[in-house]
Amino acid sequence: MGSAAATFLLPVQLKQHSPCVDLKRSPLLAFRKPRRRRQSTAPVARLFGPAIFEASKMKVLFLGVNEENHPGKLPRTYTLTHSDITAKITLAISHTVNRAQLQGWYNRLQRDEVVAEWKKVQGKMSLHVHCHISGGHFLLDLIANLRYYIFNKELPVVLKAFVHGDETLFNNHPELEEAMVWVYFHSNLPEFNQVECWGPLRDAASTGPRKAGEATSSSWLCRPLRCKADCDCCFPARSLIPWQHDFQEVCRESAGQPQQ
Repeated sequence: MGSAAATFLLPVQLKQHSPCVDLKRSPLLAFRKPRRRRQSTAPVARLFGPAIFEASKMKVLFLGVNEENHPGKLPRTYTLTHSDITAKITLAISHTVNRAQLQGWYNRLQRDEVVAEWKKVQGKMSLHVHCHISGGHFLLDLIANLRYYIFNKELPVVLKAFVHGDETLFNNHPELEEAMVWVYFHSNLPEFNQVECWGPLRDAASTGPRKAGEATSSSWLCRPLRCKADCDCCFPARSLIPWQHDFQEVCRESAGQPQQ
């Protein structure tokens, strides 16, 4: 017991005879400057950094369509959604928009899906892409400007996902990569509710709207119009996207008269 008591008293006695106290090492004195936590820059980098397509994070679903059928003969749509948590992309290729993919409170709140359809107008194929900017609930209205920016930045990645996911179709029909891309921004605010021509799919998927437009400046035209009478050069007869189609068009005239 005596030796044990001496053992417990030894640190106290040493402290009493210590000539000085190391202020930097003493845990009882709070003179050390607190360290600031480094804030994560991941959200900023993801929002303002370059958009990168990662095929390994994409899941493709073929729902009732053949991979090889030309969209000028059978309806073909793309429904693309992604998860902010897992960063995974789901692409459904079907005859109509895959409504089951858009269910759930998360999708209804975010409204970050992208849907698209192939059209043949006067014998020329074109891809029509639709994005929801605002409307539906006030949270989307508050950040409409930001959502418009994000969709513009991310759409080239979406177009790459379409080409990669529908790889067999594009391998059999490589001319489809030269089809014009028309982007529809749906919004309850007039300044964002518009349709834009992004140029050929090959260019739009790699550079976005501006450089694609510069590369094919004569293609920045008003939307092509289908024939008024029944014909074989226009397909399908009506849009497969069940969204409102009242837009302000962003278009330019080529040399001569605008093409339709």
